[in-house]
Amino acid sequence: MAVGETKVAQEECKVVNGDPASNKTKIDNLKRSHVPNHFTPTICVSDSASKFTKVMYNLTPAELYEQALQHDKGSFITSTGALATLSGTKTGRCPKDKRVVKDESTEQKLWWGNGSPNIEMDEQTFMVNRETAVEYLNSLDKVFVNDQFINWDPENRIKVRIVSAKAYHSLFMHNMCIRPTPEELENFGTPDFTIYNAGQFPCNRYTLYMTSSTSVNINLARKEMVILGTMYAGEMKKGLFSLMHYLMPKRRILSLHSGCNMGKDGDVAIFFGLSGTGKTTLSTDHNRYLIGDDEHCWSDNGVSNIEGGCYAKCIDLSKEKERDIWNAIKFGSVLENVTFDKHTREVDYSDGSITENTRVAYPIEYIPNAKIPCVGPHPKNVILLACDAFGVLPPVSKLNLAQTMYHFISGYTALVAGTEEGVKEPRATFSACFGAAFLMLHPTKYAAMLAEKMQKHGATAWLVNTGWSGGRYGSGERIKLSYTRKIIDAIHSGSLLNANYKKTEVFGLEIPAEIEGVPSEMLDPVNTVMVGQEGIPGNTA
Repeated sequence: MAVGETKVAQEECKVVNGDPASNKTKIDNLKRSHVPNHFTPTICVSDSASKFTKVMYNLTPAELYEQALQHDKGSFITSTGALATLSGTKTGRCPKDKRVVKDESTEQKLWWGNGSPNIEMDEQTFMVNRETAVEYLNSLDKVFVNDQFINWDPENRIKVRIVSAKAYHSLFMHNMCIRPTPEELENFGTPDFTIYNAGQFPCNRYTLYMTSSTSVNINLARKEMVILGTMYAGEMKKGLFSLMHYLMPKRRILSLHSGCNMGKDGDVAIFFGLSGTGKTTLSTDHNRYLIGDDEHCWSDNGVSNIEGGCYAKCIDLSKEKERDIWNAIKFGSVLENVTFDKHTREVDYSDGSITENTRVAYPIEYIPNAKIPCVGPHPKNVILLACDAFGVLPPVSKLNLAQTMYHFISGYTALVAGTEEGVKEPRATFSACFGAAFLMLHPTKYAAMLAEKMQKHGATAWLVNTGWSGGRYGSGERIKLSYTRKIIDAIHSGSLLNANYKKTEVFGLEIPAEIEGVPSEMLDPVNTVMVGQEGIPGNTA
């Protein structure tokens, strides 16, 4: 039976846990066995070749290390035990190559047209690309299959299956999705959504709707996603996030592009922001419990992490600045596109010669203070992060509800180098809900849900600039991470609520007069710009 088929006859062969001997006797023995009442992928004769395709099912990290080191070119073990990998020519997401099937249902429900990230394709073209991916996977000696979950809220958990050509992709998703227990895996059943990842194998760029040899396709009716022409692992992660942006609002649950943590007293903060604005760094605080670093849901039960791991940027990473992330880079973690010493295998995190978008994926339990299960009560603070490339926004300002909706829908930030192909330095951008690339519905749908939940549960909103102060990029300086942490600490403690504020003339933002540990003069951008004009050094990054 082929990889892409959805039914399994009980007389078909048992899934292989590991890499079996290739002699015919053992393969025949496997074919005669089965797992009663357990829907699993199978070892099967390929539709495109008269040979067996071994299905490597839910392998452990150790097994995936072995497979990657033997078969994935460019895979190495670093000095700390992490698996270093290369994603090939694609070192970031390709949003212009992402397509969503437009049918009778999605035509009315999804956000299409001007400003929308959802570029349409028809069912026929999807099936052409699906056939290409499945035939390629069936032609391989082996494929890797992960059955896992997304969303820690047990009432709204989604079952996902990932079929991939690369061991490193399987390990990446092992880390990023929620790992089932043996009992849960035994009773996994039919997945709610399936990804077919053919990696670097290209689509036919002359196919209707294609603009390159890369194509990332989502078909909501079929509950499937197809990836062709890119090995960048983040496409799988963000494809599932797009799915949640469609499924969760149908259940009156708000899907969030945010980090989330919780204090010792149960106070929850969520951090909205695009990649590179500090969601992972600021939500990973050793003084607070980490619920998650990037994707969450806010339901009537509170907040829940969508993922089972973290996907952190590595460029200029240091133990002094980000201790928890540094220590999480160990056996089981996946490093993407980093360089290292050829003898010691020590990683040079300052080297962006392959890409500025160097990344590490690790299970969330690698963070010592992670909250397992990754759920929490309703948020007390909503923090909107913006990496302002022009030095206009203050380091922090308190927002009323109307301002919160304005900044949430507009989603101003700078597109940070490396998060997308072709971006070499920050540039101004507006991304609705701080994550327009992943939205399925119109931004106002999510904004209305956010306003409703904030009012109902009494959350306070803050706009925090993690970008430049004293001038724009190139003339000003990046705000020190230590200053931003002091600001976030003041928000968590509640002391910032009691500060003295003044309003800016243009935006009407409320700026605090002072924050412990932060130079008072930098809290108002007018002061830092004037300092820069007078030739006095501004704040150092």
